[in-house]
Amino acid sequence: MKNVAFLISFSFVFALLGAQEKKELDRQAIKDMCGCYEITFKYTETFAPEIDYEKKMDYTAGALELALPIVDEENKISIQHLLVVNDSMVIKHWRQDWEYENQKVFHYDKDNNWVFKTLPAEEVKGQWTQKVFQVDDSPRYSGSATWIHADGKHYWENKTDSPLPRREYTKRKDYNVMLRGNRQEITEYGWLHEQDNDKVVRADGEEDLLLAQEKGMNTYTKVADEKCKLAKDWWASHNGFWANVRTAWDEVYNREGDLTLAKKVDEKPLFMHFYPLEKAGADNAKINEVISKFVLTKETSDASEGK
Repeated sequence: MKNVAFLISFSFVFALLGAQEKKELDRQAIKDMCGCYEITFKYTETFAPEIDYEKKMDYTAGALELALPIVDEENKISIQHLLVVNDSMVIKHWRQDWEYENQKVFHYDKDNNWVFKTLPAEEVKGQWTQKVFQVDDSPRYSGSATWIHADGKHYWENKTDSPLPRREYTKRKDYNVMLRGNRQEITEYGWLHEQDNDKVVRADGEEDLLLAQEKGMNTYTKVADEKCKLAKDWWASHNGFWANVRTAWDEVYNREGDLTLAKKVDEKPLFMHFYPLEKAGADNAKINEVISKFVLTKETSDASEGK
């Protein structure tokens, strides 16, 4: 009996050590997405179920971007992306948070509405949630999955709903939800964000209608850190304001149920309201006041739709 107890105890410790080693591999893969990168964005529509659908033009673009680790904790890593434009201007870009065995997620529904959910602990065991935020730190999409380290590859895959991508949301009215197939893979040159996306029409009480599918390849090629010095210096003098913005949003995110955001207030999207606040060094109270104007209750949402 003593030998049996010893074997059970040893197996438990071995499994625990294995899980910790796996977690460290996960953390390293996530942090490997930090650095200075030259990026190419390429998208092409590949399939449509209706034969009369007119394929849209391919999209290609390039950028220089700095990805900074702004939180590096045991169970959370946050990466802020900053665009460098013409070697003379910096634009705060998207943010991705990675949280280990996280149960709090938000799923995009449609019409600028997100549903906040609590996942069962057993469902997210060993997984990392990627939460993606827009340039103003409002929600975009999130999903939970397991990092895979096998055959010399390191990748994470997930499918989740999101709003239209920035490259299309001002140009397209023929679909309202993108079902994103995301794959983040660490490579010899940097990392690859590969996408297999469904462009979906969603309406209450009806099945989703597939409009078209597309393939996306965002290639992040690591370059010398000096190329992103402008962005690093910019963040050093601006990160205090954006830390306050994240704190203000946390108060909104610590909720259950739905979150519906207005697309514009006073004819301006949220990020444009932040420019004068940042310049003035606004405090948390002022930031909270502006964000609250965009958070719609059922009554204000119905009124904006003329219900």
